[in-house]
Amino acid sequence: MQAAHISLIHPSAIVDARAKLGNNVSVGAYSVIDGDVEIGDNTSVGHHCVITGRTRIGADNRIFHFVSLGEANQDKKYNNEPTRLEIGDRNTIREYCSFNRGTIQDTGTTHIGNDNWLMAYVHIAHDCVVGNNTTIANCTQLAGHVQVGDWATLGGFTGVHQFVKIGAHAMCGVSSVVLMDIPPYVTVGGNPLAAVGVNSEGLKRRGYSPEQIAHLKRAYKILYRSGLTFAEAKAALETEALNAPEVHVLTEFLNRSTRGIVR
Repeated sequence: MQAAHISLIHPSAIVDARAKLGNNVSVGAYSVIDGDVEIGDNTSVGHHCVITGRTRIGADNRIFHFVSLGEANQDKKYNNEPTRLEIGDRNTIREYCSFNRGTIQDTGTTHIGNDNWLMAYVHIAHDCVVGNNTTIANCTQLAGHVQVGDWATLGGFTGVHQFVKIGAHAMCGVSSVVLMDIPPYVTVGGNPLAAVGVNSEGLKRRGYSPEQIAHLKRAYKILYRSGLTFAEAKAALETEALNAPEVHVLTEFLNRSTRGIVR
């Protein structure tokens, strides 16, 4: 990457000479960017941000004020190993977000994909994997090793326990405490957390056909309303998935679940 034009870096910002900044990167007042950081083209960094550690940020991201990216994680086992934070393209990262780098106990990388909408005060801890096109609302907190699938929506003030998996297109209500995995397509809410249906409106907006949504509603009834045991429901869903690829996404997730699902 080419060095950024100096006119786009505020005079009060501190940018290490070793940092790699793409074309048209802007850095706001009093921000600090350390030497192991890479930032892609057309990304804007607001005022009073700190970007440190082995952090790589893609192109066309909007990073608002007072954000902390790539700081040492909050795992007591961490001993300054060379772990990373990687952020993709076209993400919006609002004020006071904090995303930590990974640990050697996992892959060593905290990873955030593309086109995510990450609202104010969101915390993403070490070794999390966030997919693409997610919406994570204000003050949501992800503990270590959490996985969030594409197009998932997490309501404000949601707290997610470590190692939890949240499936693609899932929707989580405001102020949820997530202690178990949330399957793809499922909407959850309440305290204690419970499944309340299929995220039909979200699926319609993303181009799912009425037939596909009908398949998923049937799958939901098998999993949540049939009275079958979890093992029996999984077996029935495997049969359903033979003619419905969208249901296969659900069965594949259930086979990977390690904490059990919200049910």
